[in-house]
Amino acid sequence: QEKLDMSMYPVESIRNFSIIAHVDHGKSTLADRLLEITGTIAKTDRNKQVLDKLQVERERGITVKAQSASLFYSHEGVNYLLNLIDTPGHVDFSYEVSRSLSACQGVILVVDANEGIQAQTVANFYLAFEAQLAIIPVINKIDLKNADPERAEKQIEKLFDIPIDECVRISAKQGTNVEKVLQKVIEKIPPPHCNTADPLKALVFDSTFDHYRGVIANIALFGGEIQKGHKIVSAHTKKRYEVNEVGILTPNEQPTHKLYAGQVGYLIAGMKEVTEAQIGDTLFLYKQPVEPLPGFKSAKPMVFAGMYPVDQTEYNNLKSALERLTLNDSSVTVHRDSSLALGAGWRLGFLGLLHMEVFNQRLEQEYNMSVILTAPTVPYKAILSSAKLIKEYGKAEITIINPAQFPDKLSVSEYLEPTVLGTIVTPHEYIGKIIALCQDRRAVQKDMLYIDEHRVMLKYLFPLNEIVVDFYDALKSLSSGYASFDYEDAGYQAADLIKMDILLNGNPVEELATIIHNDKAYATGKFLCERLKDAIPRQLFEIAIQAAIGKKIIARETLKAYRKNVVAKCYGGDITRRMKLLKRQAEGKKLMRKIGNVEVPRDAFIRVLKRQTDK
Repeated sequence: QEKLDMSMYPVESIRNFSIIAHVDHGKSTLADRLLEITGTIAKTDRNKQVLDKLQVERERGITVKAQSASLFYSHEGVNYLLNLIDTPGHVDFSYEVSRSLSACQGVILVVDANEGIQAQTVANFYLAFEAQLAIIPVINKIDLKNADPERAEKQIEKLFDIPIDECVRISAKQGTNVEKVLQKVIEKIPPPHCNTADPLKALVFDSTFDHYRGVIANIALFGGEIQKGHKIVSAHTKKRYEVNEVGILTPNEQPTHKLYAGQVGYLIAGMKEVTEAQIGDTLFLYKQPVEPLPGFKSAKPMVFAGMYPVDQTEYNNLKSALERLTLNDSSVTVHRDSSLALGAGWRLGFLGLLHMEVFNQRLEQEYNMSVILTAPTVPYKAILSSAKLIKEYGKAEITIINPAQFPDKLSVSEYLEPTVLGTIVTPHEYIGKIIALCQDRRAVQKDMLYIDEHRVMLKYLFPLNEIVVDFYDALKSLSSGYASFDYEDAGYQAADLIKMDILLNGNPVEELATIIHNDKAYATGKFLCERLKDAIPRQLFEIAIQAAIGKKIIARETLKAYRKNVVAKCYGGDITRRMKLLKRQAEGKKLMRKIGNVEVPRDAFIRVLKRQTDK
């Protein structure tokens, strides 16, 4: 494979940009056309979302990982190197977007001419705006018969203060006007501010694991140059490495002689351990230390779920699979955890439910691991009042991830629950239903704004645990799929929380305890008891399934006993004979219930703890 010479692309002729948009507005398709126009990939009909490489992405038709590619384009006699990063659109992966923006100087903001501006468009615009990047608005899908590009342009002008004449109208699928986007990129987006004469300074913004070559780090150079044989040091781990190979991604790896300041590429340096290529780390030459780059603020997990191997013998395999996958997806947090029923496992923190599902699917597809995921929970906090507990924990405010650690009401001055600020963009005819849904979820309305005569933007403050399981689905089904939803963290607020225990014949079952808001306790308790009644196999004695808050029972289901027909042998005869047999049986059952132990089988746990899909 011929190595490329990258010295012919000085800093002035480099442009680094990403493509941001709401879900399904055509980011990856636009990336395909840009790759084709610049001759990076051959023009065929098979180029559909070339940058979505993971199996999960292909199956679901969504982008999960930000992917980068280098394009060569000559404009007015100058050869330009364009580094493109295709980003995901879902709210769960906004961390990927913010990471991608740190390696860029500008963005292409894609808006669907059919749908207009949606919630994620707004959120991503502000991410780019806060990073002070040049923004090129592009209106896509003008080939559709319902397309209304004028409306989209008006919305862009009203919400983002971008003049209408700056918008480029394209159809990424048919390739209409896409050349113009490349010219805009070269004119509008500034080259990176850096110098090849400076000492080497490289930011690791992504990394993957290869079985043969170890860790492959994606880097953006902010100064200096790098080549095979250089000795480099990581600012985070202080370890030294020798560079084996550098190159650019044209989406596939293409080795080069050197990489220079302002360029984006990959680096292989014999990093064996998965934990060594920390995302956000700075690399520099040995004995030439530099001020490390600010890196990324670590992602804040919004949803926690327990993950356990289906079989305990798989524990070590699952551990290594988790380590490799968290290297590639650094926004997952991992804590060791164990439970009586399910054995040793982990408590994982995700950015949202879709993120959790995709992570689970990637574990199954890429590492052949089948796991048990428990119902998702959110992190609560408690302000302790008892001096003894404060001394034990070392601080007055503790975070509760696991319901088993929920402190008693007597020793707590107040409980706090996480809240999010949600933005809903919807056609105005669904507004009544959506407001009712939000009130049902204990949300507080903050703002309501008409974007144009058909679309409304609502802002609500939601408790996170209300939206975590099925809010998005409910919103989509109420609005026939037209409403879009986006949220951001809004800190903690005081709440009336309680811990609900599930008792079987009076014995609490630790795994099924949940933390819940007082208003919702009765409904949830009843629901859980009904699910358990279906899941637990019948025994020879009666089982009382109860939901309790402290000592107070709020719901009960009774699982009837199997019983032998003891009066089958009576033909006629005196009634006292019958009564005697039945009384004897009842006494036996009573004795059994006293000494009988209810073992909840593992698959019953899984059935109850799995997400409640059927409510």
